[in-house]
Amino acid sequence: MSAKHFLDNASHAVVAALRSLTLTNPSLVFDEPNKIVYRHPLSVASPHEKISLICGGGSGHEPAFAGYVGKGLLTACVAGTIFASPSAEQIRTCLAHRLPPKSKGTLVIVMNYTGDVLNFGMGVEQARAMGKEVEIVVVADDVGVGREKGGKVGRRGISGACLVVKACGAMAELGFSLSETVRVGKLIADNVVSVAVSLSRTHVPGRPEQDAIEEAERLPQGTMEIGMGIHNEPGCERLETDLPDVVAKMLAQLLDPEDKDRAYVNIESSDQTVLLINNFGGLSNLELGAITTEVWTQLGRNYRLRPERVITGVMNGSLNGLGFGVSVLKLVDTGIKQGISMVDLIDFPSEAIGWPAPITSETWEKEYTEIQHEEDSSEEEVKPSHLRVHGEQFRKALKSGLDRVIAAEPDVTKFDTIAGDGDCGIGLKRGAEAVHNLLEHSKPVEDAVLALSNVVRAIEGSMDGTSGALYAIFLNTLVHDLRLQDSSESKDIDSQIWAKALASSLRAISRYTPAQPGDRTLMDALYPFVKTLERTGNTKEAAEAAQKGAESTRGMKASLGRTVYVGGEDWQGVPDPGAYGLSEFLNGLADGL
Repeated sequence: MSAKHFLDNASHAVVAALRSLTLTNPSLVFDEPNKIVYRHPLSVASPHEKISLICGGGSGHEPAFAGYVGKGLLTACVAGTIFASPSAEQIRTCLAHRLPPKSKGTLVIVMNYTGDVLNFGMGVEQARAMGKEVEIVVVADDVGVGREKGGKVGRRGISGACLVVKACGAMAELGFSLSETVRVGKLIADNVVSVAVSLSRTHVPGRPEQDAIEEAERLPQGTMEIGMGIHNEPGCERLETDLPDVVAKMLAQLLDPEDKDRAYVNIESSDQTVLLINNFGGLSNLELGAITTEVWTQLGRNYRLRPERVITGVMNGSLNGLGFGVSVLKLVDTGIKQGISMVDLIDFPSEAIGWPAPITSETWEKEYTEIQHEEDSSEEEVKPSHLRVHGEQFRKALKSGLDRVIAAEPDVTKFDTIAGDGDCGIGLKRGAEAVHNLLEHSKPVEDAVLALSNVVRAIEGSMDGTSGALYAIFLNTLVHDLRLQDSSESKDIDSQIWAKALASSLRAISRYTPAQPGDRTLMDALYPFVKTLERTGNTKEAAEAAQKGAESTRGMKASLGRTVYVGGEDWQGVPDPGAYGLSEFLNGLADGL
């Protein structure tokens, strides 16, 4: 749980966030005193031919549900303070004064939380007393709360409610009657199951930092909590496990027909489904993508399910919560005479910033042939040379250098965390391990050009970022410059040949980077190594020169690289990470010769 926020006034944050919706969608209006976001009357075409659709609840779940106000979704949303239901008076005001006056009726959708059900229920009854036709659908999709624990209250509503809102919004826009929309809304609510997991509770802006400290003690590093709710409610089980295992447990709660406490919907391999992955708000898109792949893979492998649609994103959030929810909707016949299916309703276009809809029905339903990625390596074969290298000695020296780099990774990462973005050590280690693996699983190569070309391929396939590009360019030019010294007769490669090729490659790399010694880059280690080797022919002396060059970067003002943007003065106490990592390799290489 992070207790850091840009805004510490929760009330101001709620009002400002609701107002922002009118800035991103000009067809919306914000009633600040009642915290109601609703569609401008001029944006609702033929209101007398359509029903109105409203939803709401506590704030902190953005984009739910104010972010779903717009054409094809909600007519209005009533918001409370963070994690607290809006009052019955706010809801009555919305039903009485913020909806098209001549609509065909109003459907209210709420999640199954006591405050929401009571306050929205009271607002519905008040509206009915005024002669308005209003119905309510309560969504309870959380299987984390089983039958025994749920008791009379029943299950909570979580991300499955988004699918109910989406389908009912489409029906409202298409002009279906109130009774028909209610029936389909309940049908979807009865066929969706959800469960969530989190690494910690969320932190509410304005709350003391002590909350975060206590949460770290309650749910320590490496522990996950299955069944955690979107209001910081505790879950049903805590586990010290990994992603594949926790996903397996979540899917079992959703789909295991033998679990009598949680088998709310019978979903079989022959059924069509929709999968929704809900980010609580604190997960990166990178992690969410990996989670989506894991869920999809296990659904196919363990349950033989291939969802017709996959929807991901922050759908029904929990502030900055480090968690996610999985919802599975069983697609059943809607019974709509026009033949409109649940998928049709979910695919129906809408204009609301909270609903992710970049993929059209046509794209989903088109048949795509499987592409086999078989690379034609015939044109990539490296031509042999007559430059000979002692294969075992080459392997020994390389391994010595690689081991030195791998061992130095913590220091390189530490230096780069202070002076850059923290990825240099991991990148160097990844490249070193790739080459190490190549050497372990291949026979020694006596051809110097072929041996070095194999190393280059391993580097190119494992290292990315700036360092990866520089190493790949330098080593490719080194292969080329070695080949320029080839002849028709076989000869052993010596330090003079290496030095000449290295010097040529050093000049070539200047075509791609302006870096020179003194700029606080890996050139501060590479340049003295090459120049010393060229002058003396002694690898040990050249490696020592590289080490001195790397050390000289302590306190050196950067002209290139991310250190240029680093504030403060901490970076002055550490060497350039790239130069240090390279010098470690070169010294290890020299030790292995």
